[in-house]
Amino acid sequence: MAVHLTEDQKAFIRQAIEAGRYRREEDAITEALSLWEERERTRAEILAAVDEAEASLVRGEGRIITQESMRELAHEVGQRGRTRITIERQPPLADGAPPCPGSRSRA
Repeated sequence: MAVHLTEDQKAFIRQAIEAGRYRREEDAITEALSLWEERERTRAEILAAVDEAEASLVRGEGRIITQESMRELAHEVGQRGRTRITIERQPPLADGAPPCPGSRSRA
């Protein structure tokens, strides 16, 4: 396969070779193609994830994200965090076990 590069691309490759980054032009092209393949695989994975997310919404799963729902989520996360910190700060029970989440009783 013959590949025709622009003068700027040729200069870019020459500079990389002169800097010791590559030994041959073919090495630079191989690296470029590897990066392109990786980018395309990542792109395909992202598109598949978007398709799955859209399908889950059609099935009635997930949440519709609004400013209000984000505030509610932040409040829920904050409340869970505060509860966890409160539990972690309590001294262990007599048997050495940590207190049960949501339990106010220590006995």
